Amino acid sequence: MMIKPWLYALLLMISMQGFAIDDHQLADPEQQKTYELINSELRCLVCQNQTIADSNAELAADLRRQVFEMLQQGKSKDEIIQFMTDRYGDFVLYNPPLKTKTALLWLGPIAFLITGLIMIFWFIRRKKQAAIVMFDKGKQEKMRHLLEDTESSVEDGDKS
Repeated sequence: MMIKPWLYALLLMISMQGFAIDDHQLADPEQQKTYELINSELRCLVCQNQTIADSNAELAADLRRQVFEMLQQGKSKDEIIQFMTDRYGDFVLYNPPLKTKTALLWLGPIAFLITGLIMIFWFIRRKKQAAIVMFDKGKQEKMRHLLEDTESSVEDGDKS
């Protein structure tokens, strides 16, 4: 069976969409490593869940180009990161530092986890207590039936 050309083209486009094309190559291997490291630490402001190294967005390409140019100008990693955070805020960092502004980002998931665990513990405890109460009610019903049976048999015995 032959794949139709339009289907093949569509599959090719979909498979290529996941790869960001980066044609920036620095002459110094150490600078190239720094370039790749910076790109993996900066968040794409359009995609928001990808680094600029992984993103195909135009803004990510612009940011990669800007990082490339700044490295060619001799700026250090810290200077480039500082420039980006001054311009875009801590949100541009893929792993923002723990500050008062970002405390909710770091502590929020922990708070949700603790709240969830407390709710699960509370729910299980309530279920156990309800089961004990139901068990006690069941025993009470049995005892009531036994007493009624005993009373009726005693009354029947008194009549004879």
